[in-house]
Amino acid sequence: MAPRDASKTSTAASEAVDTAPTKAATPAKAADSAKAAAPEAAPAVDTGNLDTIFSALKTLMTTVDKLQKSRQEVGDIKPLIVRMLDGELLSGDELDQLKTGVSGLSKLVRIYSDYQTALEKAQPAREILDTVLK
Repeated sequence: MAPRDASKTSTAASEAVDTAPTKAATPAKAADSAKAAAPEAAPAVDTGNLDTIFSALKTLMTTVDKLQKSRQEVGDIKPLIVRMLDGELLSGDELDQLKTGVSGLSKLVRIYSDYQTALEKAQPAREILDTVLK
């Protein structure tokens, strides 16, 4: 009976050996085929510029935040400026509001210029988002 058990053990061991390499080779083959299929399935994303692109997006977000805060600080002075340019006299409160608004207006113009620049630099992110988030 000892030879019978030995043959079973030997057969089980050879089956384990036979299946082990197959299982190990299968994930490698799957990974290779996935790598080969990935570039064909979707257009390649330029990963070299990702840091630059995400930095541009962060700059744009910061600039948008500054722009919105600056607009709030300036307030709605356009009607007051129009009235002043039309030759109307303004009340003391309106004049104070206009002074505050005009001093913040130059800051708003600078930030708006920064916003336009940041928006232009962040445009490559749109291409990546269109590719990745289909």
